[in-house]
Amino acid sequence: MKDEKYLFVVSGPSGTGKDTIVAKLLENHPEIEHTVSATTRAMRPGEREGINYHYMQKADFESRLAAGEIVEHTCYCGNYYGTLRSEIERHMQAHIPVILVIEVEGAGNIKRMYPGATTIFVLPPDMEELERRLRCRGSEDEATIQKRLKRAGEEIANSVAYDEHLVNVEVASCAESLYSIIQFKLSHAKEE
Repeated sequence: MKDEKYLFVVSGPSGTGKDTIVAKLLENHPEIEHTVSATTRAMRPGEREGINYHYMQKADFESRLAAGEIVEHTCYCGNYYGTLRSEIERHMQAHIPVILVIEVEGAGNIKRMYPGATTIFVLPPDMEELERRLRCRGSEDEATIQKRLKRAGEEIANSVAYDEHLVNVEVASCAESLYSIIQFKLSHAKEE
């Protein structure tokens, strides 16, 4: 499906700054849009419904999943995260470049369903910086931080399946590198 060239999947370990990078990209390049994922986790301070996530109760999420309305999902730290089919297909059909910011497991599911999508893995500069970023959030206990660090190591080790890799040393430059990837892929899509 040629429309899949408009789909970009950004993922990486928790704390790498993938949401911040994509926010900067969207601020600088409003012609690119993003999907809003669904989650059963609690809303964090400063987050808004329909902007950061579609916040759902577990039963509602499971009902939508059973109905095929959620195309990928994962359970992470006790909460569901997923992407609504309608969010993806609306953008692709309109030929609007769209970014999904999702967990690593979900990225693999999306790539299987939409093989023409571009997957981009965001890496931290190193594991020490990743731990510092997780601690600076101040939103998680020690056990959760350790769980996230362990999983980050596993995700990084398995990131070879991604089409592209970015190291987030500085948000603005990483966002522009992401934009360059999108522009390159779209220019080649138009030639096909």
